[in-house]
Amino acid sequence: MPRLMPDTGPQRVLVISNFVYTVGSGLYLTAGVLYFTEAVHLPASQVGLGLGIAGLAALALGVAVGHLADRYGARGVYATTLVVQALATAGFVLADSFWPFVLVVTVAAGAKAAGTAARSPLIRHYGGDRPQEFRAYLRAVTNVGISLGAVGAGAVVQVGTLTAYQLMVVGNAIAFLVSAALLTSLPPVAPLAPTGGPRRIALRDRPYLLITALDGVMAIQFKVLTVAIPLWLVGATTAPHWLISGTMLTGTVIVVAFQVRASRSVVSPTAGGHAYRRAGVAFLLSCSLISLSGGIPAWAAATVLLTAVVIHTVGELWHSAAGFEVSFALAPRHATGQYLGVFGLGAGLAEALGPALLISLCIGWGRPGWYVVGALFALTGLAAPLAVRSAQRHQRAGQTRTHSVEAAPAAQRTR
Repeated sequence: MPRLMPDTGPQRVLVISNFVYTVGSGLYLTAGVLYFTEAVHLPASQVGLGLGIAGLAALALGVAVGHLADRYGARGVYATTLVVQALATAGFVLADSFWPFVLVVTVAAGAKAAGTAARSPLIRHYGGDRPQEFRAYLRAVTNVGISLGAVGAGAVVQVGTLTAYQLMVVGNAIAFLVSAALLTSLPPVAPLAPTGGPRRIALRDRPYLLITALDGVMAIQFKVLTVAIPLWLVGATTAPHWLISGTMLTGTVIVVAFQVRASRSVVSPTAGGHAYRRAGVAFLLSCSLISLSGGIPAWAAATVLLTAVVIHTVGELWHSAAGFEVSFALAPRHATGQYLGVFGLGAGLAEALGPALLISLCIGWGRPGWYVVGALFALTGLAAPLAVRSAQRHQRAGQTRTHSVEAAPAAQRTR
């Protein structure tokens, strides 16, 4: 990262709040499923079903809460989502059967999706001339925080007692509360007045919805490192199992070191479309390499996998930079929360459906499945520049209509 902390006070508040939040998230992401299967003793099939229900139920909340953040002020709405997420996470210790588990994880997932949308107007307002670059900086901080949380979760898993897992859950909830409390020192952002027209304008913006869908397909790539590669490494290669941690660490270090730098070269929606295209090519190449790691000596398999992870993470940098750029640049300023809530739908669907798709193709089908997944990413990347150009035309047309409506009363006054 080019600097350890941002220059402005509000940016520092957002960074510190985000860091505390992601340390807590790292605890849950690493050992949350194990808490419910090993400590609560829920069957893994029920845990998977419950998480899927929670992910799908949370999708709509991002749009609704993003709209609230636009209309009533992002700071208060965002802090509220963090408090709700903290209370739901604390409720994990009371979830001793399937339906209570579904209830608490659904509330937690919904609050998380809502918080992502509610935070977007804050990033845009306090992010300076390039909020997209500040968003990239936050992503680098996120990776550091999650990594530290994962270290703590590893200690919990090593101890393995119910008390240790429950302390982890409580620590996670406390991190969310502290993150919310830190926001009280952030100056509030006055909501911008709507410019007229329908309230849910993001859901009527078809070009933006198309980009959202394409980004959602591309977002399945995040599950390649966390789901597909570990299962493939263990089941189809002779590479040492400790390499799973090595692949995760490699990807994390690259993101922390280069995400901001990658975003600096993506300074327009057009550049974002081209970055999507480069990302698709990188994912095609990495998936092809992963498929070749099966049936070869351990040292060769490890070398191929690590090379594939490096290429994949470079694609991830481009994909994230493209998403940051187009999602902000193509969203009207007065509806940032609503638009970014819509944009989150794609990633939410990838979160809910991506693991099953990758397991079916890459693990169930084997080597051909990796080629299919890589081709899916490449074709999505090729379609992105066309979708971006369509969205830009739609945005310009909307701005022209708005200026015409605003100019009409002024012209009447001059008569």
